[in-house]
Amino acid sequence: MRAGAYLYPWDVDGDPAAADRVAGLGLAGVSLAAAYHAVRAVTPFHPAHRIVTQDAAVYYRADPARWSGAALRPAVAEPAGSFERAAERLRAAGLGVTAWVVLTHNSRLAAAAADCAVRNCFGDRYPWALCAGSAVVREYAARLAAEAAALDGVGSIELEACGWYGFEHGSAHDKTGDVTGPAGPAGDWLLSLCFCAGCRAGYAAAGADPDKLAALVRAAADGGPALPGDSADVFDSTRAAAARRLLSEVTGAVRAAAPGKPVLLHTDPDPRATGSNPGYDLAAACGPGGVDGVVLGCGDQARAVSLVTTAAAAVPAGTAVLANLQAVAGLGGDPGTLPAQAAAVRAAGATELRFYHAGLAASGDLAAIRSALTDG
Repeated sequence: MRAGAYLYPWDVDGDPAAADRVAGLGLAGVSLAAAYHAVRAVTPFHPAHRIVTQDAAVYYRADPARWSGAALRPAVAEPAGSFERAAERLRAAGLGVTAWVVLTHNSRLAAAAADCAVRNCFGDRYPWALCAGSAVVREYAARLAAEAAALDGVGSIELEACGWYGFEHGSAHDKTGDVTGPAGPAGDWLLSLCFCAGCRAGYAAAGADPDKLAALVRAAADGGPALPGDSADVFDSTRAAAARRLLSEVTGAVRAAAPGKPVLLHTDPDPRATGSNPGYDLAAACGPGGVDGVVLGCGDQARAVSLVTTAAAAVPAGTAVLANLQAVAGLGGDPGTLPAQAAAVRAAGATELRFYHAGLAASGDLAAIRSALTDG
C-alpha cells in the first residue's frame, strides 16, 4: 500500500542525512509543511539543533504580488526558502512532495485581526482560530492554498484545518481542564460555536435571533438545558454552508493555480467535528469539483476502523482514503502495533497510509514505520 509521512522543512533543511533517512523507510513520499501554525518541535537527529520554536508562518518564499491588497497576509519564516530547499533534497532522494497547508489555525493572524477570529457564546475570542464564516478568511485561505499548490516540484496539496476550528487548541500552556464537563460530550462543540459579526449575520439570515441563540448556548455550556433541536439545526445548517463555501473557494483557487494536482482534505465524517480535521458531508466534499481524497486522523485506535469504514462508504468511487496513524510514542502513539494498525485500516477501506511524524520520530519510532511497511 502506498504510504507517506509528515515532515517539517527544518527536519531536512541543514541535515544532509535527513532525506536518505526518510527515504530508507520505504515511503513513496512526504507531506512537507508549507504553511503551519505556531509550534515547538523536537528534531532528534538534526546536527545543528534539537528544539525548534516557530510562530505561525509559511516556509516557502511567498510572492508579494499575490498578496497585494490582501487583508490577511502570512508571515514568512526565517530562514526564507526552507520549504524549497527541503523539497529539493527529498525529491533527489526519490520521494514525492505534497505541500501540507494549515489554513484556519493561525494564532498570529487570529490575534492580530480580531474581527476574523472565532468568538464564542460568552464573547470570548479565540486568538488561535480564524473563522471559516469570514469572507476575509476565505480569501486568505484560497490565496494561501493556491500559492502553495503552485510551488515547483509539489505533486499535490493537503489541506489541514480547512473548515471550522474551535475550542480545541493543542498549544500554549493550557489550563482549561474539564471546562467542557458540565455540558458532557457536547461541551467542546458548544464552545466552538462562533458568534462573530459574520456568523451572527448568518444566523439572522437563517431566521434566528443571534442573541437568543447565544443565551441558549451559554445555558447549555454551563450544564443547563440541552440546546433545543431547532436551534441546533440552525447552527448545523449555517456552519455546514459556510464550510462548503470555504472549501469550494479554496479548491477552486488551487485548481486554477495548479491544474491537475490532487487536493486532499483533512476531515472527519462527523459534521460537527472541529479542529485540524473539521467535519464535512464527505459525499459532497468529494463530489463534482470537490477534493480528490480525504485524510482521516486515526491516532485513536478505538475509533480508527469505524472512522475509515464510515468515510470509505461515504465518498464517491475512486476517492482516495488516507489513514493517518500516530507513529511517535512520545506523542501517545503505539509504534509497536503499527503493522496491525495499518492492516486494520487497510481492511476497513483505506487506500493509502500516512505516518505522523517522521521528523518527530525517535529511532524506535522510525523502525516501527519501516516494519509497518515491510510487514504490510
